Amino acid sequence: MHVSLFIPCYVDQLKPEIGFAVAEVIEGLGHGVDVPGDQTCCGQPALNTGYDDEARQVAAHFLKVFADCEVVVTPSGSCAAMVKHFYPELFKGRPEEAAARAMAAKTWEFSEFLVDVLKVKDVGARFPHKITFHDGCHGLRELKINHQPRALLRAVEGLELVEMREARSCCGFGGTFAVKFPKISTSMAQVKCASAKETGAKFIVSNDPSCMLQIQGYLDHEKIPMTCLHLAEVLVKREGA
Repeated sequence: MHVSLFIPCYVDQLKPEIGFAVAEVIEGLGHGVDVPGDQTCCGQPALNTGYDDEARQVAAHFLKVFADCEVVVTPSGSCAAMVKHFYPELFKGRPEEAAARAMAAKTWEFSEFLVDVLKVKDVGARFPHKITFHDGCHGLRELKINHQPRALLRAVEGLELVEMREARSCCGFGGTFAVKFPKISTSMAQVKCASAKETGAKFIVSNDPSCMLQIQGYLDHEKIPMTCLHLAEVLVKREGA
């Protein structure tokens, strides 16, 4: 299978190592990977802020860039949800509707692609540390992703997964929500990080980079000695991690 990666804006600008990790894992399983150079944003920020026409313009570019790709994989539950759930709604009754539905059918979040499409759980990783997992809202609620990342983590040699009480609660980021309601956003991050700290884990792992930025920002501000990692960053770890 040949996989085209959609790299979210905040991965491209702030955490490019996540994109490299995703490519390494997929290539390690014997599949080809490319990253279309003309890709931009999926349009989610504009849609969330009420700018439907602007979101449509960005989404139409996405449809054009990835039109001929066999399968599209992204390391973000929120971006995957935008394409899979909201593109068909955004273009309903418009000339691009068929293309939007076709794109939705071949776009996958990283962990669901590995587990549900490739039928892979063990990628040969080793990460001898205690971790806890944070479920991003879009992945959990829109895409129903829950067991897939955990199945991958449980197959990692030496890794101990300890669930936090607030695993399913929002971290408070929510894209533009954090900008509009900073105090509420910070309070939500406080609850999330306190719950993670209770587990005694050294790492908080997530499959949504935007959540990672929110959580790590709070951890750093409060000087809590925990580190956020994307699922793909754990899956590329080997001996001596």
